[in-house]
Amino acid sequence: MNITASAISLNVPDPQASAKFLVDHLGFEEKMSADGFVSLDRPDAGLNVIYLRTGLATFKPKSAAGSAGEGLLVVFIVDDIDAEYARLRGEGVSIVTPVETEEWGERYFQMSDPNGIIIQLVQWVREV
Repeated sequence: MNITASAISLNVPDPQASAKFLVDHLGFEEKMSADGFVSLDRPDAGLNVIYLRTGLATFKPKSAAGSAGEGLLVVFIVDDIDAEYARLRGEGVSIVTPVETEEWGERYFQMSDPNGIIIQLVQWVREV
């Protein structure tokens, strides 16, 4: 098998609001969109982010058609967590967990997008 790309698809009430958050604050670019659908890319992220409107009739399987959010973190690794924290706070982003450092070397903070999706930025400050 040869995997040529990766994506995460999240069901949210307002795909455009979540997409705008990633474009405005994390430098993603919208690649495709339609009614109830937005696909975003950032080449250095190694992952496309897709937002689907909750309740789309075409969504399959129906058993997974609920809204994303509970227990879900979308995580991106960055080079300078403190600079990103200061920048995003300055942009008025909703920070839900301020910068913390775990004993295993993960320094991170968490923010919430307009649909309540938690996005976590991480910097590894020491090898595990």
